Amino acid sequence: MQKFLGLIILLAVAAVAAFFMFGKEKVAEFSGGKQIPAENLVTVTGRTGKINFIQSDKVQHFLARHGLKVTVKKMGSVEMVQEVDSDDDFLWPASQLNVELFKNSSSGARLQQSAEIFNSPVVLYSWDIVTDALIKAGIVQNKDGVCYIIDLPKLLEHVMAKTQWKDIGLAQLYGSMIIRTTDPARSNSGNMFAALAANTLNGGEVVTMESVDKVLPKIKEFYARLGYMENSTSDLFNKFLQQGVGAYPMTVGYEYQLIEYSLQHKEHLPLLKSKVRILYPVPTVWASHPLLALNDKGKKLLAALKEPELQKLAWEEHGFRSGMMGVENDPSVLDVVGLPKSIDAVMPMPSAAAMDKITKQLSSF
Repeated sequence: MQKFLGLIILLAVAAVAAFFMFGKEKVAEFSGGKQIPAENLVTVTGRTGKINFIQSDKVQHFLARHGLKVTVKKMGSVEMVQEVDSDDDFLWPASQLNVELFKNSSSGARLQQSAEIFNSPVVLYSWDIVTDALIKAGIVQNKDGVCYIIDLPKLLEHVMAKTQWKDIGLAQLYGSMIIRTTDPARSNSGNMFAALAANTLNGGEVVTMESVDKVLPKIKEFYARLGYMENSTSDLFNKFLQQGVGAYPMTVGYEYQLIEYSLQHKEHLPLLKSKVRILYPVPTVWASHPLLALNDKGKKLLAALKEPELQKLAWEEHGFRSGMMGVENDPSVLDVVGLPKSIDAVMPMPSAAAMDKITKQLSSF
C-alpha cells in the first residue's frame, strides 16, 4: 500500500512539473476565469524598448483576453525604425520623430496605422547631494516637492565649460560636471535630449534647417565629452542606479523609469525616496510612444493598447502617462515622490530633417 501511495505521489509531482514545463505553452492565459488554449491566441511579433511593460504578467493576461500573445525583441527606438525585419508585425519606438523617419525609409510603405499610446517627459535623474548643489547654484528649484531645472542654459554652459564639481560645492565628486545620455544615433532619449539641448542653445527657439548649422558645433562639443554611450535608455538607467553618484551624477531618461522600477522593487523604495531625484527641465520635450502597425496583427495590438483598462494599468503599474484623451493620471496613487500632476512646460521638437542633420553629425562619437 505504501509503495502504491508513493507511486501516486510521484506521478502527481511529475504531472505538476510537466505542466509548468510544457503546459503554459499549450494552455495559455486566463479570460474572466477561463483558460484560453494557446492555439487560439494570435502571436504578434515586434520590437520595442518597453520590455518590462510588454512582458509583465498583467499586460500579457490583458492581451490574451483580446486573443493576442505578444513577443518582442529589445531595441533602441532610432535603431528599430532603420532595421525592420520582414516578420515584424509592429514597431513601438518613442517619439513621433521616429514615425517620420520610418515613413521616409525603404520600409515605410509597410505602415498601415499608427497612434500615440503613451507619453513620458524627458527628465534628468540625479542624486540628493547633486540636486542640493544645483539648487544652491540657482539651476534647480524645488517647488511643492517637485524639482525643476529652471536654468538649463546655465547647466549646459557649466558642462561645456568643464566646470569642476568642486566649484559648485561638491568636492566629494571627481572631475568636471557631466550629463550622461544614450547614443542619439541609436536611442530616442539621447536623440530627444540632443533636440532639447539644440533648442536651448538656439536661444530657446526650435531649431530649423536655417538655424541648425549655428548650433551644431556646440552640440558636437557637448557629446564629444561623453565617450562611450549606451544604446538603451533602460541600460543607462540601470547603471545609474547600480554605480551611483560617482560614476553617474546626472543621466537623461524618461519619467516612467523610476516609477516602474519603484513599483517592481519595493524593497528599494526607502533608499530611492531618500537619494534619487527626478529633475524636470523647464521646458522639456514629450517622448510620445507611438505604436506602428505593419499589418492586421499589429492593428489588433494597437486597438487593445488603446483600451482604458490597459491605459490605467500602464500608469499605475509602469508610470506611463496616457496618450488617450479623457484618461487622467493621478500621481497620488503612486508611492513615488517628486511627481508633478501635469507636465505644463513643453517645447516642440525640431523637424525630422533638422534632427537627421544633428544625428548624423553625432553618429561618429
